[in-house]
Amino acid sequence: MNPFRQRCFVVGGLFALIILIYIGRLFFLQVVDQSYKMSASNNVLRYVTQYPARGLMYDRNGVLLVHNQAAYDLMVTPNQLHEFDTALFCQLLGIDKEQVDKRLRKAKRYSYYKSSVFLEQISAEQYGAFQENLYQFKGFYAQTRSLRIYPHNIAAHTFGYVGEVDDKTAQNDSYYKSGDYIGISGVERMYEEQLRGKKGVEIFMVDVHNRIKGQYKNGIYDTLAVNGHDITLTLDARLQEYGERLMQNKIGSIVAIEPATGEILAIVSAPTYDPGLLVGRERSANYKQLRADSLNPLFCRPLQARYPPGSTFKTVNALIGLQEGIINGLYTYYPCHYGYTVGRFHMGCHGHESPLNVVSALQHSCNAFFAAEYRALLDNPKYQTIDSAFTVWRNHATSFGFGSKLGVDLPYEVAGYVPTLSFYNRTYGKGRLKSLYIVSNSIGQGELLLTPVQMANLASTIANQGRYFTPHIVKEIREGDNSILDRFREPHYTDIDTTYFPIIIEGMYRAVNSPTGGTAGVAAIRGIDVCGKTGTAENPHGKDHSIFMAFAPRENPQIAIAVYVENAGFGASYAAPIASLMIERYLTDTVTRPWLEKRMLSMDLINGTTR
Repeated sequence: MNPFRQRCFVVGGLFALIILIYIGRLFFLQVVDQSYKMSASNNVLRYVTQYPARGLMYDRNGVLLVHNQAAYDLMVTPNQLHEFDTALFCQLLGIDKEQVDKRLRKAKRYSYYKSSVFLEQISAEQYGAFQENLYQFKGFYAQTRSLRIYPHNIAAHTFGYVGEVDDKTAQNDSYYKSGDYIGISGVERMYEEQLRGKKGVEIFMVDVHNRIKGQYKNGIYDTLAVNGHDITLTLDARLQEYGERLMQNKIGSIVAIEPATGEILAIVSAPTYDPGLLVGRERSANYKQLRADSLNPLFCRPLQARYPPGSTFKTVNALIGLQEGIINGLYTYYPCHYGYTVGRFHMGCHGHESPLNVVSALQHSCNAFFAAEYRALLDNPKYQTIDSAFTVWRNHATSFGFGSKLGVDLPYEVAGYVPTLSFYNRTYGKGRLKSLYIVSNSIGQGELLLTPVQMANLASTIANQGRYFTPHIVKEIREGDNSILDRFREPHYTDIDTTYFPIIIEGMYRAVNSPTGGTAGVAAIRGIDVCGKTGTAENPHGKDHSIFMAFAPRENPQIAIAVYVENAGFGASYAAPIASLMIERYLTDTVTRPWLEKRMLSMDLINGTTR
């Protein structure tokens, strides 16, 4: 080929390549890369997110518990900022110059062209004064938001609270962006998708002074916000409020359940706090103060505290003994001589009739009976080894939902603990377990741990004679998808035959109502057949814990309840009276024992005084 023509081809090819590169780059800039388009459009258009109203919450009787109040977020677009009167700006918003500088730096780090939240949750009153001067602050504009309002000041742990979304969530979930709010705890967290609704957007044209000149294209590209779904809770607001009053100046919890459905009627954690403290711009400061409180009011004891169940667990051991044929209904008796003694080992008990069958043993909460029954189970030759016998016992116990989470629709639930064979093998050595080593399990001590919601569920399970529904706090999602609640309508069954439960119920009934006396006589209510079981859990750090679980009425039970009062002594001292008052209030809407109510309301167990 002619060298000249060859050079022409090379030069032409280079020109063609350069042209293709320019065309490709122009295509990328104009079609693929949206950053310049975004920068240009942001100079003439403002995209204002329309936030939906968060869903409301009602109690089971239609009482409004959580609603919204208008508030405003002050937004900033850094590339539109002009110099402004900082002193006036700070005066109107109640902040200092250091905060202004810090927040502006944060906004610029987020994006120079995109809007972000400069100051959140400004009240309607404060915004009214600021709005008159907004024209002086180029680059700033307001965005309507809402704050949660709690008209009854109850159930703070149940409602939870709303806070600003963290960066990780904003990155992983396209729904959220920096400055958005999200449910942090309680129902707000568990039902966030149902409560939050769907955001909309309005597009406005603005002039060089950042003043809105009108809607872009007459709003044809705008989208409407869709409000969140309202939720009906299972709570009875009056019962919840009464329970919180009874637990004032005490540490512990109350959980009340409707046995037929598993619906939680009341869930009290004491001490509690005003849910309004975790709303608005003071939320962070109030949260730090609550976190620093030595009584830990943010800790949700019904779901997160794990306690020895004490003598309430004797009902479970009685059922296991009946199921395994270790005891035979009314015809198996064990003696009690102020306790259970083997060699140098002694487990004490109070004075009562002896010997006892299982009904009398529950009525009088006899330690000796259940220690003898438990050892008779573990040492029974039909299981060949004590390891096999212990496994049988543990399998029965876990069928009640112990040792794992129940699946309550509130966050941060913890599992209780039922000791395992491997735990005892590590403790005593493999094959060296003896029934006397772990006899404390017979009376709900030792390594056994239950949460208060599990204890209330035990009362509900006995009331239903072996069946329970997962305790839950949401009854209905109004105009929403209620299929997520289907799991709460599925019954769970223990592996104890239903024929044995009436025997346990009789013992619990006598504990409260027997004319010859029982450990829970203080819980008796005229005209209502209450079935209950006291418990006193040993506390190595101070006074014993007071425990009581019950259900009522005996036929067609309407309420099952567990009360746990820390450092309060015997179960009959505080837990039983509080539970009894709750039962009476729920079933009759009255209190016929004002003297008992006054005593419970007046006792300050935290400071050791009487009000």
